[in-house]
Amino acid sequence: MVEALKAQEVPERRACKVLGVSRSSFRYEVRPEDPLNQVIREEMVKLAQRNRRFGSPRMLWMLERQGFDVNHKKVERLYNEAGLQLPRRRPRKKRVQREWKRPHPALGSNEVWTMDFVHDLTWFGGKVKFLTVLDEGCRECLEIRAEKRLRSRDVLETLDELMTEHGAPKYMRVDNGPEFVAWELRNWLEEKGVQVLYIEPGSPWQNGFIESFNGKFRDECLNQEIFLSKAEAQVVVDWWRQVYNWQRPHSSLGGKTPMEAKMEKLGLN
Repeated sequence: MVEALKAQEVPERRACKVLGVSRSSFRYEVRPEDPLNQVIREEMVKLAQRNRRFGSPRMLWMLERQGFDVNHKKVERLYNEAGLQLPRRRPRKKRVQREWKRPHPALGSNEVWTMDFVHDLTWFGGKVKFLTVLDEGCRECLEIRAEKRLRSRDVLETLDELMTEHGAPKYMRVDNGPEFVAWELRNWLEEKGVQVLYIEPGSPWQNGFIESFNGKFRDECLNQEIFLSKAEAQVVVDWWRQVYNWQRPHSSLGGKTPMEAKMEKLGLN
């Protein structure tokens, strides 16, 4: 309409004033997009294809680790433009504040280990049981073992291999499952000088580190993959464990990976 008035020899200033249009808005010309934005957008799409549950904050950390100089505002905008938004999760139940302190919190790497079980199904309906072992000090996932069934003897064998590789921790935090309270496992841990810290029955929040890890494990791995067999499940979870330890930035570690946090605690950086 401003152009139509200008064609009738009305000055641009008066035409904009009559129509209530800002002259700066009228003269605005769309600038060409920075070519770097397209590069960042394509890189985020590649990251999302490998890690389908990564949101924009974790994308920012991944891009910074690859050398991109970006801020969170640009990443959020390009993330939305690429259509990578995650489906909204159901709101969590309101937490009840409980007066409880975690006994013997981990102050360093290899001080406190924690373990638990996760259950899943293969494509053909076969059951798969996963034993997850975590180092509370640096959040490193030490092992994910997939079997059709896991008993206390299997747990003992897994811990024996891990302690041969990493050394024995001071404490082992577990729930009161039958595999963990078996006398054979408790006696063996006592011989190794490991004190078992049992949480109170029905209190999973007292073992929050492994519960949080199991949630990520299910959300980012088990819910994203289809297993045809137990052997295939073991291969997939071994790959995911390596990605979790070496590549996945951890929010509670300030954007570091568990292995970077471990090296920092050991003074190897």
